[in-house]
Amino acid sequence: MDALLSAPILFFGLGALMALAGARLPFPDGFGKALAAYLLVAIGLKGGVALAGASLAAVLPLLLTAALISFAMPALAFALLRGPVGLDRVNAAAIAAHYGSVSLVTFVTATKLLEARGISFGGHMVAALAIMEAPAIITGLLLSGRVGMLARSGTEQAGGTMAVNMGGGGLPSALREAAFNGSILLLAGSLVVGLAIGTPGLAKLSGLFVAPWDGALCLFLLDMGHLAASRMRQAAALNLRLLGFGLVMPLLGAVIGLSAALPLGLGLGDAALLVTLCASASYIAVPAALRHALPDADPGLSLPLSLAVTFPFNILVGIPLYLMVCRALIG
Repeated sequence: MDALLSAPILFFGLGALMALAGARLPFPDGFGKALAAYLLVAIGLKGGVALAGASLAAVLPLLLTAALISFAMPALAFALLRGPVGLDRVNAAAIAAHYGSVSLVTFVTATKLLEARGISFGGHMVAALAIMEAPAIITGLLLSGRVGMLARSGTEQAGGTMAVNMGGGGLPSALREAAFNGSILLLAGSLVVGLAIGTPGLAKLSGLFVAPWDGALCLFLLDMGHLAASRMRQAAALNLRLLGFGLVMPLLGAVIGLSAALPLGLGLGDAALLVTLCASASYIAVPAALRHALPDADPGLSLPLSLAVTFPFNILVGIPLYLMVCRALIG
């Protein structure tokens, strides 16, 4: 209950209520994107500073595990979407990529809850977040069955030479989009800056990137609550099996995350964050990467599902639940 009464969650609820009432937020255009960029820089800097004091040998198993989970999880989502849900191959692959990747905002909300409870976590979890963004995109494209078709098409257009059209979509286009996605680059770059400047450098920037953190997060979640509720009408058009998937898949992801966290010997904070990452779904990086790579996929299915179903579930119910389970098993 304490988690639900925290300021960021209450602002998320306020934004949702305003959207349901038909009211617009009195924010200028681009304000939400600016706040997102601020959060990316702030969390990257703090993660890099914390990571500077960590041993690479100690964190490498976690980072490799995170990458493998992101590669593998879309296969589970794809099997559920093709089987029980009964979705076509391309849309199943696109949605599976969303659920193999991660949500920055869900991660940030979880870190805020941990900080409020006085639970520590390592800066290497920010590196795990960055690593888990892109691998699922590759798996999703492979599951779609379109990569080979696009490659063959590109070969024929090149007059029989082994050249793939890099601008027309497919795996090369998605890899380029994932690798040079602004959010991923900003987070990774800020992490490197944090590594370079260390604690003394961050202290000089604390007035901008540390002190205002809570207020900026509240405003961002106000905007996200409004956006999520605005998508509710589209989510209501989804069939019950898809809606069920949007609620069951994060729980399955959480189980996978917990199964990985226990043998890695992670502490309570790190374990809770890994579980949260595995339970989250992307609604920023993956749609951008798949926009050209899978033009046949319907964003009217994947975006409302990840943003209006799974995201609010994780914010309001999932994160406190994941922390409670981790505390019971890890202590």
